[in-house]
Formats: sequence, structure tokens, C-alpha cells
Amino acid sequence: MPDPENRFKQLLGLATKAGAVVSGEFAVEQAIRKGEVFLVIIARDASENTKKHFRDMCAYRQVPILFALEKSELGRYTGKEQRASAGLLNKGFADKLISIKREG
Repeated sequence: MPDPENRFKQLLGLATKAGAVVSGEFAVEQAIRKGEVFLVIIARDASENTKKHFRDMCAYRQVPILFALEKSELGRYTGKEQRASAGLLNKGFADKLISIKREG
């Protein structure tokens, strides 16, 4: 069985292919405001400002937030260049990513 980090990356890639991921600060913010996001992922190497901004926004709207991967990896698995943030638009994918992260 692959380690949790690899399973996390694979599932994020699958969710992206399924059209269940938005990425980039503006797109993720908009989706949070519309209530479309079930999970926010922030890159571990994102700026402290970005982390605080999303931590506050997610706390206010009661959206789970994970700090995982580096910006280059988050970008790679969401089909973009570097990304500091991504939002999951599907509850099933979001719940599974949360449980994988808890394992690791």
C-alpha cells in the first residue's frame, strides 16, 4: 500500500481530472464565498500572509483546511504551475483526503 503522502497526491490528481478542484488564491476565495468548497488545501511553503488569510476565512465559514505539499507539488497535482491554494468542490474527495492526511 503506498504511503499516505503518495495516496494524497494521487487522489488530488484524480479529483482534478474529475473537475472537482479549483486552484489559485482568487478562484479558491470565490468558491469559499459561494459555499462550494468542502476542503481547502494550502501549500506548506505558502506565505504566512496566505496561510493566515485562508485560516481566518475557513474558520469563519467552517470549512476544513489542510496544510500539505509544497507549492510546486500542489501545482503539479492540480494541473497548473505552482499553486499556494486549492479547494475541493466534492465532499467525497474532500472527506477522503482529510482521512488520508490523518493517517500520515
